[in-house]
Amino acid sequence: MRYAWLGFAALVTTLSGSPAQAARDLSDKEVSQSYIYLLGRLLVTRQQQLDFQDGFNWNEIVHREPGKVDWPNPNLDVAYSEAWLAVDETSCTIATVPQIEGRYFTVQVLNGWGETLANINERVFPKKSSGDFAICLRDAKVGLPDGITARLDIPVKQARVLVRVALGDDRDKAVKYQQQFHFKQTGSPKLPPLPTTPIFELEKLPGVEAFDAAATALDSEPDSNPGMETLAETARAIGAAVKDPTERARIDRIIRTRGMADFAKAGPPIGHGTIRNGWARPAVVGVYNTDYLARTLIDYGGIWANIAPEVMYYRASTDGNGAKLSGDNAYTLTFPKNALPSRFAKYFWSVIAVDTTHFRVLPNPLQRYLINEQSEPQLEADGSLKLYFAADKPAEAPDGNWLPTPKGQIYRLTFRYYGPIDGVSNGTYWPPALLKTN
Repeated sequence: MRYAWLGFAALVTTLSGSPAQAARDLSDKEVSQSYIYLLGRLLVTRQQQLDFQDGFNWNEIVHREPGKVDWPNPNLDVAYSEAWLAVDETSCTIATVPQIEGRYFTVQVLNGWGETLANINERVFPKKSSGDFAICLRDAKVGLPDGITARLDIPVKQARVLVRVALGDDRDKAVKYQQQFHFKQTGSPKLPPLPTTPIFELEKLPGVEAFDAAATALDSEPDSNPGMETLAETARAIGAAVKDPTERARIDRIIRTRGMADFAKAGPPIGHGTIRNGWARPAVVGVYNTDYLARTLIDYGGIWANIAPEVMYYRASTDGNGAKLSGDNAYTLTFPKNALPSRFAKYFWSVIAVDTTHFRVLPNPLQRYLINEQSEPQLEADGSLKLYFAADKPAEAPDGNWLPTPKGQIYRLTFRYYGPIDGVSNGTYWPPALLKTN
């Protein structure tokens, strides 16, 4: 970025001392980059405000009925529980994890930018993944009760937590496990105020008003990733500059003509990801370092994504010929017998279809929203697996191999591999292309 070596605060002084004048010296590209960077934080504060409007309280877990979470691109293979944690120098939060065998689960802890800070599960704690885990502010000298299994130090005073318990073939048992997760605080932490930032619809992203909230968004949780300081300073300075009406109109124009276009253009490959066979695989997921573009895109279309050792996501918006997926067409997705989805997932796999506006599953009379092992898809005579995506079930399709996709609906698919192994783990594998059959 131009002037990055100075930092924007120094740039303001160097030029004229006027935030509006300093902002005028930024290129359209720099304004666009700053907007996309800030949008990532606003997407999280948006969801946080919606959560508390929905009845959340700090350090209290909310157990969701399977399939009833309300955020983009949910995983329907798991029972979710959610919480917002507040910790400080005087208080930790104790997460009670039941003993679960033969079933995937994780307690994912995220910061206010959608970055994963920790997971509690068998992968991370192979010797003992149940019991009481203390989640504490880093370096806080807090007395803990006896019998704590482990202490997890996090660098922030507030965190988002998602508990996932795989439904598997016994939904009732999964829900019983889910209900046994508990949170409690050890003391009386100072509860952080909710950041007041725009609450917007995903199909109507904020324009210049995003920068009105820049100081609030960044003050409530600074970006902890080294290398992001200049972008943060730029966002703050633009936030000051847009108080000038002329500069406000210019910044809004840049956002709507350049920023939103840049964001949309980066969407199909998920930023710096790779598309093969019509499937996009993100270059990073869950932890982003300096890749703020991927972070914002994932916060937008699949908030609360976990890290690659836990799950890998592939997304298809087009068929093998590059045409958008549409419910007016029928498609097949065929995995050869030596590359069935189960080969690449230690725990489970699934595929869902979501709309391209709100990223929610597609309504259909059967209320069937995914294909996975529990839908009992049948293999072909040659051992391959053929999945079908169509408004009406093709005559040759086994019932468990078909996902309804309503007519007139443009959509995209998300394929998940939980516990990725082999080519999914090392980044050498992509699902086959979707074949249009009508």
